[in-house]
Amino acid sequence: MTTDNTMRVDLPARGRHPRRRLLGAAAGLAVNGAAAAAAGAIAWSGAARAQEAWPSRTIRLVVPFAAGGVTDTSGRLVAEHLSKRLGQSVVVDNRPGASGNIGSALVVNAAPDGYTLVTGFDGTLVINPHVFAKVPFDTVKDFAPIGKIGDAALIIVAHPDVKANTLADVIALSKRDPNGLSYGTSGTGGTPHVAGEQLRQLTGANLQHVPYKGGGQALADVLGGNIPLVFTAIAGAGGYVRSGKLKAIAVGSAQRTQALPEVPTIAESGVKDFVANSWVGLLAPAKTPKAVIDKLNAELNAVLADAEVKAKLLQMGIEATPGTPQQFGDEIRADLERYAKVVKAAGIKAE
Repeated sequence: MTTDNTMRVDLPARGRHPRRRLLGAAAGLAVNGAAAAAAGAIAWSGAARAQEAWPSRTIRLVVPFAAGGVTDTSGRLVAEHLSKRLGQSVVVDNRPGASGNIGSALVVNAAPDGYTLVTGFDGTLVINPHVFAKVPFDTVKDFAPIGKIGDAALIIVAHPDVKANTLADVIALSKRDPNGLSYGTSGTGGTPHVAGEQLRQLTGANLQHVPYKGGGQALADVLGGNIPLVFTAIAGAGGYVRSGKLKAIAVGSAQRTQALPEVPTIAESGVKDFVANSWVGLLAPAKTPKAVIDKLNAELNAVLADAEVKAKLLQMGIEATPGTPQQFGDEIRADLERYAKVVKAAGIKAE
């Protein structure tokens, strides 16, 4: 504005018309806007393709135990078939130590991108938190459940000379002896030990725990007549039961196992609602994208539906149990709570 209230209009330099300058600016904005939109579309498309492309490289499956055990053999079987279905290698990485704590913690600290998974074992995830003074993970907060591979039924077996053929016989025999009846397991704080303590608490049986450095040593001693009973995984004991070298007393599964269908469950034998399975499953680090978890769950369930896989798992003493991530997570939380009570009442501490 001038001092006489008239509007001053600054003419464009070099005689360029204002209208033409505005039109040029608008055209420039349109071009830049179109370029930005195109760039955004390309970026979104690239991100979408990257997400859809999972997996685009090798997946590592950490087994937190040494090679040869049920957790390892079942994990390797699943890894082999997942590799075929996913079109990428699933490589098993054994990281044993501290009853599975070391390998499990390794996965917790890995990037949550679907390329590092763990074969979860109930002894590590739902018992260790109660028997170790400190564990390097929070089972509920630090893992994303993918799905359960299956249940490895536990079984009570006896030397043939033991004067007991049923669980009721075993309980009665233990109560008659002031020193009780010894049972061996794979070690203090393991699933068989906790299951034995749960049985003792529920029945009042005078059962005395004898820990070994592995289920194989415990089986060797019961075969040799050095201890009367062993509480162990059916995978190791099943062959001896079929050959008559050991006597089956009862299994800890909710239903009779296909591996030994003639052997009654502990619940059938008079201990209502007793269930003691050892399970294995797949988990990923927390915050792994839901789309990746769902994809892995679908492929795992497809693997477990394969007749050849089911038969091989059964040979290991594992019954395939496909399900959802939610179902697996619910079972983990329920087992954490259930075993906490048993461990506390028994005063079990890791050696």
